[in-house]
Formats: sequence, structure tokens, C-alpha cells
Amino acid sequence: MSTKKNAAYNVAYRMFSVLLPLVTAPYLSRVVGTDGVGLYADAWTMSEIFCMIGMLGLADYGVRTIAQVRDNREELDRTFSGIWQMQLLVAGIALIAWLGYVFLAAGAEKTIALHLTMMSVSCLCSFDWCLMGLDLFKPIALRNTFVKLAAAACVFIFVKSKDDLWIYAFVWSLATLLGNLSCAATLKGRVTYRRVSMKESLKHLKPCAVLFISVLAVSIYRKMDKVMVYNIAGVDQNGLYENAEKIIYCLSGFILAIGTVMMPKVAHMQKNGETERIASHIDRTMDLMICMVSAMAFGVAAVADRFAPLFFGEDFRYSGTLMIPLGFTLIMIGFANVIRTQVVLPQKRDHIFVKSVCCGAAVNLIVNLCLIPSMKSMGAVVGTLLAEMTVPVVQFILLRKELPYKRYIGYVGIYAAAGGIMLGCVRLAGSLLPGNSWVNLGIMTFTGIAVYGALCLIIWKVKGESPLR
Repeated sequence: MSTKKNAAYNVAYRMFSVLLPLVTAPYLSRVVGTDGVGLYADAWTMSEIFCMIGMLGLADYGVRTIAQVRDNREELDRTFSGIWQMQLLVAGIALIAWLGYVFLAAGAEKTIALHLTMMSVSCLCSFDWCLMGLDLFKPIALRNTFVKLAAAACVFIFVKSKDDLWIYAFVWSLATLLGNLSCAATLKGRVTYRRVSMKESLKHLKPCAVLFISVLAVSIYRKMDKVMVYNIAGVDQNGLYENAEKIIYCLSGFILAIGTVMMPKVAHMQKNGETERIASHIDRTMDLMICMVSAMAFGVAAVADRFAPLFFGEDFRYSGTLMIPLGFTLIMIGFANVIRTQVVLPQKRDHIFVKSVCCGAAVNLIVNLCLIPSMKSMGAVVGTLLAEMTVPVVQFILLRKELPYKRYIGYVGIYAAAGGIMLGCVRLAGSLLPGNSWVNLGIMTFTGIAVYGALCLIIWKVKGESPLR
């Protein structure tokens, strides 16, 4: 399948995956309130941490490794079998640890956490890394979409009060497991399990563990934020931060989707020695990525204060305030993602990725400890901003002599200027519209799309090229 089709399927699925919970979020927010949302966020975050441990660094290592051997069926089968055996071992240990946490350490969230157990079970049969390495994005998108639509329907049917919060947890946990099982069926005929020695299987453990260090570091400022806000600032502040971050996470789905599609493609080109084609590919992707994330960041800043109370309810008005600075992390995430998925990982220079995210995690942890006690959820926002800024800065320090960073930074300047003009036009349109309603928000959104789209056409005309070429 072509890169464009893979990207389309993956972008559509990623966006669907994060938009669907957003469809249920306003309903859940009104049913369980800020403390209910905060309680669920804490349990879900802990579940994600154990799942992250269970999957180790397979999200990157597995995709890259399968992409490099997919042209040789015998080597593919052995590689797949070795990686999966290692996955069963690590995910099994993580599942036992999760059950220990639920029964021995969990507090008020214990009941919710218990019904999230199938999240950890699903790690035993998660084969997304193999499907993506084989460029099979369509089955992941279609099968999981059906399962998650059914899950959303169950939420509206069965969740009626705060006492039903465990049902919400159970439904999404079960949906994850069923989605993984349905995708596993796609591998039939494409790859065959062959028992390999434990020694051969465990050879994948070290490179996975190296990448896991970076995964763990990222989790500190993308998951531990909520744990720290919950324990330091309280459940209400965690609920506000959870909903603000949820919107930004939704938008970052575009970034992750494009990077996920590009990594196996570039890894395959890297193995074939297509150096010039890779350089062109990186430049084009960076241009497109910065164009997209600048639109998102400045767009969020323009409408967040109106969007939050309309979408989540008046109790979550402050979530809009949090979203405004948090949205600008998208530019940094997009920039760093292109370098990571098209330069660092395909070239097996994992140490660069590890160093950059570890530095980001350290900055985030220090800032959170300093600011959350006084600034509460806004302190976590500042910590996330500085952490996401640290990652591309460290990458620049380590790769400045190898990549045309002046050209890349030029893209940021050009599209940020366009985004700033768009923001001004949207805020001006909003000031002319009385009150706050979905109609007014729609007019503001359309204004932003029209202005930014027109400015991009002008930019591409002046440059004489478009990233969509």
C-alpha cells in the first residue's frame, strides 16, 4: 500500500481513537463531575504506566526491526517469533505487578483500577508493531474502529451516575483487548510463529530496554503529570488538567500518525542505502509537519477559552485557560517527532533519542515539583512546555552538524507568523460575536481555517513548492 494511503488510514484511525473518548467526555464530565474525572484519570494513568512497562520499547523497536526484515520471509518469521516470546515474558511480569498494585497499593481508585485489568492482559496479544512494520495500517484502523464504536455506545447506554464509573473503565479496557485480538487475526498467512530458543528471543530485550528508557522518560511528563497534580493539587485540579491535556493529545494524534507511517518506510530505505531520497523525504515531512502543528497551536490559543465551557461544561472553564499554553507544545512535539522517526530511529541511533527525552523528563520533574504546589495544574503545564522544548534542543545539539537546521527553523518562523496572523483574525471575529455559543465558535473556526489556508497558499506560491507535492 502507498505511503499516502497508509498515512490516511493511520491519521484517520489515530484521530478517531482520541476523538471518540472526546465524544463521551462531555457526557462523562456532566455525570461524574470534576472529582470523578480526576479519579478515573488517576486510575487510567497508572494502568497506562503498567502497560507501557509490559510493551517495553516495542512501539519503536518492533516496527523498525520488522520493517528491515520484511522482504525475507524466513528471517521475518524468526524475528517475529523471537520478539513475541520476549513480549509474552515481559508483559506477563507486568500483568502480575499490576494485580499486585490493584490489591495491595491502590487507594480510592481501586475498584476502577480492577476493571482496567484487561488493559494489561491486552499487552500479551498486541501486534501493532508487526502490522506497522509490514505496512499493514488498514486492518488496524478498520477493526479497532468497529470495536471502539461499540464501546462508545455502551458508555451512553450503561453509565448513568458516578457509581457507574467502573463501567466506563471496564468498557474501554475490554475494547482495547478485543481490538488487539481482532488485529492479531490479520497476521495469518503473513507471518508464522516458529518456536525459537529463549537465548535468541532475549537478544531483543536489550535494544528494547534501551528504547524503554526513553518511553519511561516521556511518561514522566505525559503521564506522571496527572499523578503529581492529583497527589499535590487535588482531584479537582487533576480533572481540569486531564480534560485540557485530552484535547492536546487528540491533536497530537496527527503528529504520531504521520511519524508512525514514515518510520518503517525510512527504515526500509535506510537498509537499501537510499540516502538522497531520505534527505528529500525528511525535508518534505518537516515542512508539512510544521505547517500542521502551527495551525493547531495557534488555533487552540484562539478558541480554547470559548471551547472548554461549551464542550466540557461550565465547571471546566479553567481547562480552556490551561489549553492555551499547552497547545504550543504541539510545535515542539512535531519538530522532535520528525527527527526521531526519520533520522534517529531508522539509523539505530537510539542513544540520541534516549538522551533527549531523559533531559526533557528531568526538566519536567524538577519544574513540576517547584511549581505545582503554588500554581497547581498550571504548574504542570509550564513543566510540560519546558520539557517538550528541551527535547528538540538536545537533538539539535547532538545533530547540528548533520542536518540543515536553519532550513527547519525557517519553517517554524514562517508558519508561526501565519499562525499569529490567524490568531489575531480569529480573536477579532470573536470580539464581534456576542455571547458564547457553538455557532459563534464555528464562525471563529471557519475564519481561522480560511485565513491560515490562504496564507499557506501564498507561502507555497512564493517558495515555488508545496509540502503536499
